[in-house]
Amino acid sequence: MEQDVTQVVEQWLTNVVVGLNLCPFARKPQRAGQIRYKVSEADEDNALLADLLKELQLLDSTPEDELLTTLLIIPKHLQDFSDYNQFLDLAEWLLKRNRYEGTYQLASFHPDYQFAGTAPEDAENLTNRAPYPILHLLREENLAKMIDLYPDPESIPENNIQRVESLTQEEKLRLFPYLFQQMKK
Repeated sequence: MEQDVTQVVEQWLTNVVVGLNLCPFARKPQRAGQIRYKVSEADEDNALLADLLKELQLLDSTPEDELLTTLLIIPKHLQDFSDYNQFLDLAEWLLKRNRYEGTYQLASFHPDYQFAGTAPEDAENLTNRAPYPILHLLREENLAKMIDLYPDPESIPENNIQRVESLTQEEKLRLFPYLFQQMKK
């Protein structure tokens, strides 16, 4: 199962995040093999917090040129987006408590991701929809460097919204099959 989950997430990263250029900073570490895909077996919050801490410690002890970022994939827990969203507060607390705030940053992805002020079917939510709940751990210093080098980082969210809004229904079915399989159930 772990290999299947990882494969689906790698395909999502390749086809959606990199393929649609939703994150202009993802292509380089993907090509360099600096992205860690870790499937968490956690089925409750404390176990997931423990997995998150292990991944932060691993990032801390591994040189950036070997490991730049981690995708902590959560196939057995936080399937409900509101539960996931609430867990993000615990994850941020964990970063603060372990003095990782300012060193690492969390980005969040979920099959039912919904930005505040949007309807569930709004296309812009696709920018953060993934096959499974994911906690993306980023090295903040590296992210800041990448943003500084990017010509217009403020335009990224709007460009992403325009990109996913321009997708045809056929493209959405191909890029986000897990969303449409859910609807059939």
